[in-house]
Amino acid sequence: MKNHLDSNHKHDHNSSNSKNNAADHKEPADFEIIYTCPMHPEIRNKTQGRCPACGMELIPKKISIDHKDHDMSKMSHQNHEAAMSDPHIAKQMEKDMKKRFFISLLLSIPIFVLSPVGINILKMPIPGFLPINWILLVLTTPVVFWAGSIFITGTYYSLKAKKLNMSVLIATGVLAAYVFSVLLTLIGSNETFYEASALLVTFVLFGHWMEMKSRRGTSDALRALFDLIPPKSRVIRNGKEIVINSSEIVKGDIVVLRPGDKVPVDGIVIKGESAVDESLVTGESIPVLKSLHEKVIGGSVNQTGTVQFKATQVGNETVLAHIIKLVETAQNSKAPGQRIADKAAAWLVVLAITSGVATFIGWYLFAGATLLTALTFAISAVVIACPDALGLATPTAVAVGTGIGAKKNILIKDAATLENASRINAIVLDKTGTLTEGKPKVTDIVAFNGFSEKDVLAYTASIESNSNHPIAKAILEKANRKKLRLLPVANFVSVAGHGLKAKIRLQSVFVGKEKLLNENKVDTTAQKEVLNRLAGEGKTISLVSINGKCAGVIAVADTIKQNAKKAVEELNKQGIETAMITGDNKLVAEAVGKEVGVKRIFAEVLPEDKADYVKKLQDEKKFVAMVGDGINDAHALAQSDIGIAIGAGTDVAIETGSIVLMKSDPYDIVKAIVLSKATVRKMKQNLFWAAIYNVLAIPVAAGVFYTSFGISLRPEIAALLMSVSSIIVATNAVSLKRIESKL
Repeated sequence: MKNHLDSNHKHDHNSSNSKNNAADHKEPADFEIIYTCPMHPEIRNKTQGRCPACGMELIPKKISIDHKDHDMSKMSHQNHEAAMSDPHIAKQMEKDMKKRFFISLLLSIPIFVLSPVGINILKMPIPGFLPINWILLVLTTPVVFWAGSIFITGTYYSLKAKKLNMSVLIATGVLAAYVFSVLLTLIGSNETFYEASALLVTFVLFGHWMEMKSRRGTSDALRALFDLIPPKSRVIRNGKEIVINSSEIVKGDIVVLRPGDKVPVDGIVIKGESAVDESLVTGESIPVLKSLHEKVIGGSVNQTGTVQFKATQVGNETVLAHIIKLVETAQNSKAPGQRIADKAAAWLVVLAITSGVATFIGWYLFAGATLLTALTFAISAVVIACPDALGLATPTAVAVGTGIGAKKNILIKDAATLENASRINAIVLDKTGTLTEGKPKVTDIVAFNGFSEKDVLAYTASIESNSNHPIAKAILEKANRKKLRLLPVANFVSVAGHGLKAKIRLQSVFVGKEKLLNENKVDTTAQKEVLNRLAGEGKTISLVSINGKCAGVIAVADTIKQNAKKAVEELNKQGIETAMITGDNKLVAEAVGKEVGVKRIFAEVLPEDKADYVKKLQDEKKFVAMVGDGINDAHALAQSDIGIAIGAGTDVAIETGSIVLMKSDPYDIVKAIVLSKATVRKMKQNLFWAAIYNVLAIPVAAGVFYTSFGISLRPEIAALLMSVSSIIVATNAVSLKRIESKL
């Protein structure tokens, strides 16, 4: 299998195209195959074999040699089998489990009918000349050693690794019942436990099959992301347009998109213009017009025109690759609550085996019960104590929760974040780009001291042409519409958080906040009334001074996002304190804060100081989330308990936030918290059910109430109840999907 996979994942460099382009194209990174368990993805082996935790056959997964990233350029339809959580292989594993279950079930029916329990219940006349026990032996053997082989091999690997887990318990119960039944058959006894071993295997297989179905169902969002990558793409090489596997695209390739084509990798448009649907990647519902020098994102869909773009990010560098990696990491991570459950499950294994031994000794040596009675209680105690449900309690809920988030363009990086988001009781919201569109427009130009509006705009636009700030872009856009010629700028300096300074026509020019001008001895007293009026209207003002005189002011307004007020209102309803942080002056900040309903305002804050305000809330014993665009908020995002990056698919946003809101919709903050709370509720429900089940079931199975009340459980009934417990937990987690319609 490994050789087959390796051959699928290596480029064919013997082809003519590869030869012709060897000098022009950089060779993609090398990758290797490792093997992981679909039930226990933390298991990673370099060779194919069986999972030491459950005994299932390991499936292949491809990773880069440095074990850091998945190569998305390789994940085309023809080689999906090496991708993590691969749907095709997972489906085959599920089919195998289903086949084992049904064959085991078909054999278990006659086993039960011919067993002493079945004969007593059904009261069927069985001919005395039939060697019933030998027939049962023949029917039970394939159930135990073929259908139940995954538990036996799992026990071998677990003991080899010096670990006790569920496989050990199941195999102990199955083999104990089977071996003692064989011995009883050999000595001619009529009492056997063949039906117990067969039904135990059958019920546990059914539980595993249902678990695999529920797990596979949670990866719908991940598989949908894989499917965004087209298997084939058109590229121009050596002046000719050719069709190649998308996996063979390398940096620098010129990719051709026609209407209806999916974008295979990230790149920059170099020719043509078209509307591109990015909704499946960023969540933006309206197609975006792409023209010269604009970026296209892998996984989006070209709609109207034909364009050519240069591949700039391929493989694990693409936005889509980052998204898939986030979803994979989240679905395979463990929540804090699960770590406690794992420790409890490990102790429960010891408790189960101990209780089984103690039950046998108590009944056989002290209560004077027969060997068969003592053995029945002992096997029942071991079987029913399997911590299967406890192991499923949170992973299934986490997988469902992160999957729902991904479908709603809310990327949650790990299970701990998903769980802890429910604890948020204070949120700091960056103003620009979070509550506002971050695309300001010039609304007012006022000139002072003999300067004209044209002078003010020309000087300001010239110096702002060296800045990437949204306000600078708004001023430049205004200058372009006025068809003003930019002036040559010398000695340009950016004063962080305050503004800009430079020389224009040998004149000293300052552009920025009033504080910057005052610190450079420019008097703005006479302009106070105008400045206060503009600021009171919620506008951001940029003053410009020329040769020590205040020449004028440009006011810029940023529109508030459609759902900003609704989001803040809902957060306030949930008892979550809201605060807004911005570098704008206090009057502007208060105007925006009042409109959206934010409780606390932190204004005129420098980017490097934002983290201090987050810490200020934390010092008030609050669990704080910081929401920002991920560009100048990195320090504050890192300081917060939960960093929420809001920024339609940007690399920076994906890297800096624990939660990434791909749609840049502030109401998604509310959705993320609602999803977290719903997931945590399911975790708690599952943990409670799994724990209370084991606490109550073990004494019943051990026969504690048998003498007083005549209550007992045979091994096959214990197996059924254990499987039912696991199915209830898995089903309860999957029911979390009902919240999807409310988000």
